[in-house]
Amino acid sequence: MAGNSKRRGAMRNPGSKKGAVVGSGGQKSKGLQGKGPTPKAADRPNHPAYKRAQAGAKADQARSRRQKNAENAPETVAGRNPVLECLRADIPATALYVAMGIESDDRVAEAVQLAAGRGISVLEVQRGELDRITGGAMHQGLGLQVPPYEYADARELLKIAQESGNPPLLVALDGVTDPRNLGAVVRSAAAFGAQGVVLPQRRSASITAVAWRTSAGTAARMPIAIATNLTRQLREWAEAGLMVVGLDADGDVDVDGLDLATGPLVVVVGSEGRGLSRLVRETCDQTVSIPMAAGVESLNASVAAGVVLAEVARRRRLEL
Repeated sequence: MAGNSKRRGAMRNPGSKKGAVVGSGGQKSKGLQGKGPTPKAADRPNHPAYKRAQAGAKADQARSRRQKNAENAPETVAGRNPVLECLRADIPATALYVAMGIESDDRVAEAVQLAAGRGISVLEVQRGELDRITGGAMHQGLGLQVPPYEYADARELLKIAQESGNPPLLVALDGVTDPRNLGAVVRSAAAFGAQGVVLPQRRSASITAVAWRTSAGTAARMPIAIATNLTRQLREWAEAGLMVVGLDADGDVDVDGLDLATGPLVVVVGSEGRGLSRLVRETCDQTVSIPMAAGVESLNASVAAGVVLAEVARRRRLEL
C-alpha cells in the first residue's frame, strides 16, 4: 500500500499541457519604449541629494540677501580715536552718537565740535543703546554713523581717466581682503595720481568704516568701482590701449626697469597671501618686483602698491 501511495497535490490534470507561462515571451520587447537614462541623484525630487541641493540653493539665496542688505546698511565707527580720525578726514557721516553721562575729554569735545560744524546730527543716547548700535564694540561713549559707500561704474573709470588730462593710471586689487590694506592702497593711489581703483566683486574687502579711516578720507574723492569679473575688465582695458602690470615677487622686471610707467597703465595688486591669481597673472602684459634687502620675505600689499605707484609718478614727472 505504501508503494501505491501518491503525494497529495502531485497529480497532474490530464488536460493540461506543460509549456510557457502566458506572456509575451520576449516577442514584444521591440515594442516597449524605455524611460531613458536614470536622472542624476540631484535631479530626482525624492532623493536626499536633491533635497541637499535645494537646501544649499536656499542658503545661497539667503546669504545673497544678507550681503545685499549689509551693503545697503549704514555702518558705525566706534571709539574716540577712530571717530575723531574720521571726522578730521572729512569722511561722510550722518550722525554722531554720544553716550549719556560719559566722562568728556578733548577728543569728545573736538568730535562734537567737528560734527556740529559740518551739520552732522549729534545724538545723545543711553549707553545700552550705543552698545546695540555699535554691535557691542568698544565705543568709549562715541559712535559715528557712516552711510554706505557709493561705488562708481567700472566701465566709467577709463572715461574718467582719459578725461583727466594725464595718461590713464588705474589700480586694480586682486583679492585684497583686509580693509586697512584697501584703504592704504586708495590713499597711495590718490597721492600718486591714479584716477580710479577697481575691486573684484568676490573675495575682496569693501569700503567699510575701517577702509574709510585708513584712506584718510581720500575714498571720498577717488572713484572706486566693483568689477563683476576682474579678468574680463582688465582685458577690456587692455583692448582700449592700457598696459596691465601686476605686482609679483618673481616679476619679469624689477621696479627700476618699469619702462611702461609713462604710458596708459593699470597696476594690479595681488592678495596679502597668495599674490596674483592665475587668470589675472596671465592677463598682465608684465609683472614687476621690488628689490629688497636680503632676509626680508615680502612687503605688505599696500606698501608694495605705494612703492610702485611712487615710481610711476616719478617717471611721469620726468617726462613733463
